[in-house]
Amino acid sequence: MFFRRSGEKYALAIAMTGVKLGDRLLQVGCTDASLVAAIGSKVGLSGRACALVSSDAEEARARRGAERGGILLEIEHAPLGNFPYPDRSFDVVVVDNQNGLIGNARPEGRVAVLQQARRTLVPRGRTVIIERARRGGLGGLFRGGDPPDPHYQRSGGAVAALQAEGFKAVRQLAEREGLSFFEGIA
Repeated sequence: MFFRRSGEKYALAIAMTGVKLGDRLLQVGCTDASLVAAIGSKVGLSGRACALVSSDAEEARARRGAERGGILLEIEHAPLGNFPYPDRSFDVVVVDNQNGLIGNARPEGRVAVLQQARRTLVPRGRTVIIERARRGGLGGLFRGGDPPDPHYQRSGGAVAALQAEGFKAVRQLAEREGLSFFEGIA
């Protein structure tokens, strides 16, 4: 099937993040404006959807996604090493690593982002990392974007990074449609 409705395009990501009505959601990074809107729309009026971005381009994408999706999205433009939110503010933190937000970050930057994610989660809250799936052959050559840091990959990628920062029940949820989803519980 070549054409899908936009809601169907993000059904997998919505299911993997598990965001539901009334949740307090923080999305870190913005690679895809429509994805931010699709996930953020699930909290409804009784929840809270926030986006934390570190560049003007990401901020513009997040605003465009919120406007097109018709959602209320609180956008903060700040350094990712120190989230501007109090402890235990969110039920779910989604880290958009499709363009290497943590995969290509220096180790101390990666650690800071995941420590801040854990700090801002309620007890038993979840962090979900969304990455581009690794592809081999010609598909890997034409994938676009920067390849993940070899050290990040050799050291175990998202699973090892989450475990190193104290997340529990860390696992890969799925790898489909060119994306990989990883989860850790605070």
